[in-house]
Amino acid sequence: MKRIAIIVLALSLFSATFLSSCEAVKNTNKTQRGAAIGAAGGAILGGVLGNNIGKGGNGALGAVLGGVIGGVAGGVIGNKMDKQAREIDNALPGADVVRVGEGIKLVLGENAVRFDFNKSTLTAQAKTNLDKLVKVFTEYPDTNIVIYGYTDSSGADDYNLKLSDQRAASVKAYLTKKGLSAARFTTTGMGEADPIESNETDAGRSKNRRVEFAITANDKMVEDAKKEGN
Repeated sequence: MKRIAIIVLALSLFSATFLSSCEAVKNTNKTQRGAAIGAAGGAILGGVLGNNIGKGGNGALGAVLGGVIGGVAGGVIGNKMDKQAREIDNALPGADVVRVGEGIKLVLGENAVRFDFNKSTLTAQAKTNLDKLVKVFTEYPDTNIVIYGYTDSSGADDYNLKLSDQRAASVKAYLTKKGLSAARFTTTGMGEADPIESNETDAGRSKNRRVEFAITANDKMVEDAKKEGN
């Protein structure tokens, strides 16, 4: 998270310095300059970071960074995501909630979403925690959510990939069963990719067995943000 925050800050400073030197920008007001800087920063983030890790790599983080809008609308979206992130954090204190770009990366480890051994069946505790998420997702309906399933490195690669896909699908099925629109969700099995800890220890493998969510603005939120920004 700190690394990404530094990149965002550096790109924003670059955008501000570059744009403030242009004669056309000097003749605009502060609101117009802010929108231009935001748009440029968003374009850089979406293009550089999104293209590098937003397609198949780094799971939820890549998806969030790949969806940057930028400009005034991006600021409006960011404010709404700030509120949603706080509510998720309050609902699930043990979850890893990261506000980055204009979206949210949510990581639920085995302490939050646990599956039966070698299966894609959700445990009772996992369902209880997902129920808490349902309340927040219901309150903020104008988002798209990608669910990524992960395993540790134990077992064959192809088996882990299939199992992770089934686990992500189980989470989606449960959330939609609770009344959330299935159209908001897509699922991806990542297998043992993108480990967050070493697979050489039991503790590390436990943390790598996780579910990640990439929460981004849907078309309606984007259009509403543009109207609000105007």
